Amino acid sequence: MPTPEKSEPNRNPRRDSTRLSSVTTAIHLLKTFSLEDQELGISELAKRLGVAKSTVHRLASALLDEGLLQQNPENGRYRLGVGLFSLGSQVRSRFDVVNASKKILNDLRERTQENVRLAVLEGQRAVFMHDFESPQTLRLKSGTGRQLPAFAVAEGLCLLSGMREPELERFLEAPRKPMTEKTITDAAEIRERVRRVKRQGYAIEDEECEIGTRCLAAPIYTSDGRVLAAVGVAGPRLRMKKSQFSKLAPVVIEAAETISQTMGFSGRPRIYV
Repeated sequence: MPTPEKSEPNRNPRRDSTRLSSVTTAIHLLKTFSLEDQELGISELAKRLGVAKSTVHRLASALLDEGLLQQNPENGRYRLGVGLFSLGSQVRSRFDVVNASKKILNDLRERTQENVRLAVLEGQRAVFMHDFESPQTLRLKSGTGRQLPAFAVAEGLCLLSGMREPELERFLEAPRKPMTEKTITDAAEIRERVRRVKRQGYAIEDEECEIGTRCLAAPIYTSDGRVLAAVGVAGPRLRMKKSQFSKLAPVVIEAAETISQTMGFSGRPRIYV
């Protein structure tokens, strides 16, 4: 006879619902501002949101502390804070790299005659924003828009190399399902592979995500040295020999550096070992 599921300890459904409602209201509060209404007071915000002034005051204080709102010291009214600009800049950087990388990725495809991919990190997955197919008859099918476990692909390992240790540990707390019999799911091994990317500047994927496929990838950096994306060259195992990786690595790294430069990067990346 199946054992009934146990409820999680110390969970209060009403409290969870209240927290979710507060988050939703805070989001709506931020969306209330516009070009026409760049500054709003507590009373006006409460009226537009249909909530009590005390609720608006509490949420506005929290958003103020986080830099998502600013308060005009002369009239006490609120306006959007520079913290939102910082968040928006991160999103814009992703779109910028997608557009700025096209020619460089196409040149890399012509040079290597293999698939060339551009990926960004979204939660636990590497999202492929570009996947330009090899011009050869035997080639990998384009996977533009595809999402794959970051720990199982070379581009994903490059993206994870931009994380600080606590952030990487949180990432590793999530369950990992093997994609093939060669997928590495052990946390200690993944941790070491990420450290290797930081040391040598590239990552290798050897059939961990798809049997018969290999890939070599390198990270792309923002102007302040953060990992923004990753560029990879992928192809059939029959052509992408391990013995050729030492020659391929500098080519992929050069392309990644060129894209990084278009994003304003110069100097040294932020490396958290």
